[in-house]
Order: sequence, then structure tokens, then C-alpha cells
Amino acid sequence: MAVILNIETSAAPCSVALTAEGMVLAHQEELDGRAQASLLSDYIKYCLDFAAGKELKIEAVAVSMGPGSYTGLRIGLSEAKGLAYALDVPLIGIDTLRLLCCQVMFTLPDFTGDEIFVPMVDARRMEVYTGAYDFALEPLMPQQPLILDDGSYAGILSTGRPVLFFGDGSDKARDVIKAPNARFVPDIRPLAIDMIALAEKAYAARDFVDTAYSTPNYIKDFQATKPREKVLG
Repeated sequence: MAVILNIETSAAPCSVALTAEGMVLAHQEELDGRAQASLLSDYIKYCLDFAAGKELKIEAVAVSMGPGSYTGLRIGLSEAKGLAYALDVPLIGIDTLRLLCCQVMFTLPDFTGDEIFVPMVDARRMEVYTGAYDFALEPLMPQQPLILDDGSYAGILSTGRPVLFFGDGSDKARDVIKAPNARFVPDIRPLAIDMIALAEKAYAARDFVDTAYSTPNYIKDFQATKPREKVLG
């Protein structure tokens, strides 16, 4: 399998991983969202130096495409594009919602195959970016911004199948989703070490994104907030 450099900056964590044949060869990560832009360059250099020391040829760069933080996605994709161009290798775009599903699949041991996976990326107030997937990561609900209320996911929950909610947007869903088949999985966050399966699958299928013109999957347009005026007195 290919040696792939994976970059994840869609949320507060910043992480980079060098992977091959289903294994993590080297990785660096910061979970608290501190100085993401400067850390990313250092983490990439660490993995590049590791590859050079082991005489490994990087064959692709994979990057999380969102949805997620507007700033984080721009930082990650910009770095990934520059690397892919400089190394003359293809660029792989990883869907962040499916990435979160993969982490859950590798975290929990007791699957039956009937579960519905619902990743939730935190947006403003009671809004999340979300979707729903079966065990094969086929969509059961399209990706969308969703304002949470007591009717959210009613159709999926009415199936009676186990529904797993996770991601940094799931905390605020606990108070509004009370169905008996709803299960909340804590501490699931997008990380580069969990990109292996999706990145290797994309590489094998030659499923690449355009190095020059690809853009993050924001789901909805960026909305800048107007700064408050200072009150003088």
C-alpha cells in the first residue's frame, strides 16, 4: 500500500500522520487547538524527516475536507496542496463526517452491523453539521446544517435501529434527543491517525481531488460576525 501523509485540521485538534499498509509510521497531534497554523508546519516537517530517515517515498497527501472550522479547513488544505505540488504526488480529500464514523468503528468493539452512525460537527448555537451513515458508510441522510430540536433525526430514530451520535456537536444534542435507541459516544474527534482506511481506499481507487482548484466542504457559506461597537462613556 501507498505511503501517505495525512493532515487533519477541521476542528480544534491539529494532527499529522505518516501511514502505510494500515499502520501509523509517525504522527504528531495537539488536541487543544493551540496555534494550529504554526504547529501544523512543525508536525509536517517531523513526518517528512521521518520518511527521509527511513528512505520512504511519500506517494500521496490526504487532507480532511470538512465540514468543520472554516479557518482550520483553509489552513489544512493550503498546506496539503503545497505539499502535493512540491512532492509531485496526488491529493486525497477525506470527508470529515465519514472520518468521525471510522474513529467510532475502531473505538467500539460491540457492533452488530445494524447501527446508524450520526456524526455531529459543532456549529453556532444549537446548529450542527451532520449526516447519517450505515456500517458501509453509505449515506442514510444527506450532509446538512441542522438546528437541533426534539424532532431532529425523528425518521432515523423511528427505525428502532441503534443510532450512535458522536462528534463535538453531540454534547448539545443530549438534552433534546431522548429516544431509547439513541446512544452517545464521547470523546470522538477527527484525527489524522484515523484517516488510514479512507485514504488508502481512495488511493487504491485513484480517487483524487484537484490540487489547484479543490475547495473545502463548508456545507454552508461563511458568515462573518459584526464586531460589537465599543460604548464610550
